Amino acid sequence: METLSRAGRTYDAFLFDMDGTLLDSTAVVERVWGRWCTRHGFDPAVFIPTIHGVRAIDVITPLALPDIDPLREAIAIQDEELKDVEGIRPVPGAIDFLNALPRDRWAIVTSAPIELARRRMAAAGIPFPDVMISGEDVANGKPNPACYLLGAKRLGVDPAQCLVFEDAPAGILAAEGAGADVAVITATHHTPMVTPHLSVSDYRTLLVFTLQTGQLRFEPIAPHALFS
Repeated sequence: METLSRAGRTYDAFLFDMDGTLLDSTAVVERVWGRWCTRHGFDPAVFIPTIHGVRAIDVITPLALPDIDPLREAIAIQDEELKDVEGIRPVPGAIDFLNALPRDRWAIVTSAPIELARRRMAAAGIPFPDVMISGEDVANGKPNPACYLLGAKRLGVDPAQCLVFEDAPAGILAAEGAGADVAVITATHHTPMVTPHLSVSDYRTLLVFTLQTGQLRFEPIAPHALFS
């Protein structure tokens, strides 16, 4: 099966989404976007699940709300999120997994603005990489593949030789568009996701090895751990 075939393959680099993949910011997102939904007449329970992994500006602009400046709204949401880090925590096993990787073989590729990303990572204790792509680094956010293509470029590797760790549909589409393999982290999922990609609950189910060539390989601790 395709899901099993990913285990044991070697990669030149790993690329990680941040929210929902390395850290759980669900509580903050639900508070900030919940208030925004209430102000603008959207049902938070329906609306919020559709925005994961997407830049705020790309969420708001297509709505074409009357008398609303999408950029101003996105900045206001960012300001609220910057002030709220309560409840942010690492995805289980993420910190140890990242610390086991050579620093020149991984990057974070997030839709969040860089200041917000750094604040959330600090709150969760996530180590800072040498290469980090934020939503401000690309003209088009996820699901456009530009962010993952840029992450691979800055690491000096072919995106087709990368494994992307993601949690959200928009990010998965971006990784697919970049030609990378995908591993889906389901730690923050409330409902099952149907995906052809390798799917794991969190990083405690994976072991990572650095080969003499510098390439990376991962193996499941138990075969059944690949399925969520």
